[in-house]
Amino acid sequence: MSTPWAQLRPTRAELAEMARLATPLVLVNVGLMLMGVIDTLMLGRVSGAALAAGALGNFAFWFVGTIGFGILMAVDPVVSQALGAGDEVAVARGVQRGLLLAVLVTVAMSLALVPAPWLISFLKQPEDVAPLAGGYAHWSIPGLFPFFAFAVCRSTWQAVHHPRPILVGVVVGNLANIALNWMLIFGHAGFAPGGVVGSAQSTSIARWIMLGAALLAGGKDLAPRLKPWRPESWELAPLRRMALLGLPIGFAFFFEFNAFGLVTVMAGWLGTAVMGGHEVALNLASLTFQVPVGAAAASGVMVGRAIGRGDMAAARRDAVAGLCVGVGFMAIAAIVFIAVPGLLARAYTTDLEVVAIATAIIPLAGLFQVMDGTQAVCSAVLRGTGDTRIPMLLHLAGFWLVSIPLSYGLGIAAGWGAIGLWWGFVGGLAVVAVLDLLRVRHRLGAEVRRVVIDHAETA
Repeated sequence: MSTPWAQLRPTRAELAEMARLATPLVLVNVGLMLMGVIDTLMLGRVSGAALAAGALGNFAFWFVGTIGFGILMAVDPVVSQALGAGDEVAVARGVQRGLLLAVLVTVAMSLALVPAPWLISFLKQPEDVAPLAGGYAHWSIPGLFPFFAFAVCRSTWQAVHHPRPILVGVVVGNLANIALNWMLIFGHAGFAPGGVVGSAQSTSIARWIMLGAALLAGGKDLAPRLKPWRPESWELAPLRRMALLGLPIGFAFFFEFNAFGLVTVMAGWLGTAVMGGHEVALNLASLTFQVPVGAAAASGVMVGRAIGRGDMAAARRDAVAGLCVGVGFMAIAAIVFIAVPGLLARAYTTDLEVVAIATAIIPLAGLFQVMDGTQAVCSAVLRGTGDTRIPMLLHLAGFWLVSIPLSYGLGIAAGWGAIGLWWGFVGGLAVVAVLDLLRVRHRLGAEVRRVVIDHAETA
């Protein structure tokens, strides 16, 4: 982008708006991640095998869940751009179609999770891990609909700059998950110890509680978008266009998440201890990643609203602001990961072999923090513009053509073990970050038209 820096620098008002929206969204993303972190911490107190099984079962859930989640993220540009244009009718149609898609996605993803135990066994995971992981995947199915419905509601609340209901839902959901884990994993309050399966059951129940609490806190914002229900929301052609807008987002998430997931499978080939150490490092990296994801969500909303009102200069400044916040935080996280890896590893487990492996690879997780933050914000900015197909191809190139082959080549073929697997992460993320930055520069260097779902909308 050849625009001078003075024109790209965000104004104080824009930075203040970014802070107001991003701060609670960061807390929301950390809270959502904490549900998995708490499960991992509590399963780590059961055994190393339970820790690894929970990680593998969660991988099976996300293996199919990423596509559904991505489809529903079509709500983001549709609603934010409609709000920027002052088109409340299009906002209502976007929310209603999002909920219809959530129902369809739930059915499809539930069917996809049915063969999860067979798939996990086929991937030749440790015998003490595979059956438990399969049970975890099956008990995740009841929590799919509240998870997807919460995603639609979350996109709406973000777009109207009212994140409080999301935060309330996440806090209540986490508290419920802790209590339910205590009862269902360890067998307290009259329940039999459920271990890994108990963890999945508690998470599914907690997701329903999370959705209910959020709706109680933010129903007033959703009510005008749901009542009256618009007959055109049932029309197949616009619903199909919205799904096709979101499907590339889903595949982009699929390529990203499952690159990490397939490396998790490779870690399982190296034994239970390597699997556990890998999960600790990945869990830590995923936790810090939620901060730039929060900044990214704010950036995508602000860019979308700016495009909706036809203000490209503001869209460019919002993109720069998001990059400053997201990348800046990840630089700090990288320093912490490199400085105290052993301390971080011991917070997860008392298994000395797992701690040793995690301590060796956590500094590598620190190295890709900055690149991870960069690609997260850039991807959200592109979604805010309605650009979903090209980013999908960029993720395919970086994660599947670079990261996976590099991880296998170094970690398995060359015998570097966990260290080699994680160098593959570093290489793949570097490619994705650079390609995403170049795409943002190209996309925002020209005028961007509003996303069209209904032909009656302004193009």
